[in-house]
Amino acid sequence: MNQWEAMDKEYVWHPFTQMQGWNENKQLVIDRGEGVMLYDTEGKAYYDGISSLWVNIHGHRRREIDEAVKKQLDKIAHSTLLGLINKPSAELAQKLVEVTPDGLNKVFYSDDGSTAVEAAVKIAFQYWQHKGRPEKQQFINLGDSYHGDTVGAVSVGNIDVFHKVYKPLLFNTKKMTCPSFYHSKIAGVDTEAGFLDFLLNELEEYLKANSGKVAAMIIEPLVQAAAGMLMQPKGYIKGVRELTRKYDVLLIVDEVATGFGRTGKLFACENEGVCPDMMCLSKGITAGYMALGATMTTDEIYNAFLGEASDYKTFYHGHSYTGNPLACAAGVAGLEIFEKESVIENLPPKMAVIAEHMQTMNSMKYVGNVRQCGMLAGIELMRDKELKIPFAPALLMAGGICQTARKYGLIVRNIGDVIIFMPPLASTAQQIETMLALLEQAMQEVFEKIDQHSDVKFSDPCAF
Repeated sequence: MNQWEAMDKEYVWHPFTQMQGWNENKQLVIDRGEGVMLYDTEGKAYYDGISSLWVNIHGHRRREIDEAVKKQLDKIAHSTLLGLINKPSAELAQKLVEVTPDGLNKVFYSDDGSTAVEAAVKIAFQYWQHKGRPEKQQFINLGDSYHGDTVGAVSVGNIDVFHKVYKPLLFNTKKMTCPSFYHSKIAGVDTEAGFLDFLLNELEEYLKANSGKVAAMIIEPLVQAAAGMLMQPKGYIKGVRELTRKYDVLLIVDEVATGFGRTGKLFACENEGVCPDMMCLSKGITAGYMALGATMTTDEIYNAFLGEASDYKTFYHGHSYTGNPLACAAGVAGLEIFEKESVIENLPPKMAVIAEHMQTMNSMKYVGNVRQCGMLAGIELMRDKELKIPFAPALLMAGGICQTARKYGLIVRNIGDVIIFMPPLASTAQQIETMLALLEQAMQEVFEKIDQHSDVKFSDPCAF
């Protein structure tokens, strides 16, 4: 055990981690990064197959972003947005308005994805107070949704293993059916088209009877990432937008995971021409360099908060590091790379490589379902793929594959028994080919162990 691992185990409490298992096992200490590679303290190289938890877009130590942050650091590291302006936050806001869907003309900065959602929830609630509709207080969300870990964000989430312990702290929401056809158990619905009709009919029936009390609906568009890359039927988010507009309910889209090119478009909403009332951004917003969140709103929402000081219409919400100049400078540089290098336009060949490997993996004995949307993918394991019988959670099968992959120089993570693959957009097609070949090698090794010992159990202290 090196000194950094010893210090970590002595002092650090890791997120989403059972620390007993963590402290009992040898852990990897990352020392540096370069492009799509990470290097540990012993000099071994690993492909960053999850973009350092979905945040890295253009690769590690990207020269343009490094220089932008250094240049800003030579001026000032931070100044508050309470009563003052800084240049990078104004510049990034302008760029965000230019690249996001039409109508999102105002930017409220925060610190991360959770706080971006927290702000959106509070804005939606307060908006209706200002519009003379104080009874509109309820939020609609999706089954198996995840929007972050602050109390408001947890309230609009629905992943039991993450959230059930906090239930007494949360406000009530209306949960709609999780829009994952593979996991659907609805009797008589056996096609994706029929499933889409069911989902939209369910939502309309509820809105028809209850829209007068609903403030907003919040969704992750196209993909529910933290639930295990659950994919929604084509046409779903467009249908949700039409219904929320029809029944005068705000639509909040959480693009924290799906934004900045992950789905093949700059934002997932663009895949179906959806213009929401609010959009929550983080992760890729600074290309993985600094913590930053943003909540985009329409002029209609922003204007509802205008008035005299005595009207008390102010949005009383903010953070010490709101609009941090270093983070915003990184964000501006990252968006310039998108434009300069035609990043979105160059994604299709890379997405095709992922699709090809997903087909290969789907034929494997213990792979129940593969899911891909653009540059993100999930591989769900099953003990019996035909009957959809999962492995016992205690066996930690997907975690075992992720740990095995590290031997071959690939870092990926799992959510339950779903292996997540989300490489940096800067990865070349050949690098993606190599990453997925390494993952298949790790999968084959683990699957052979299962065939030899049906009750084989793996060690994964990071398992959800």
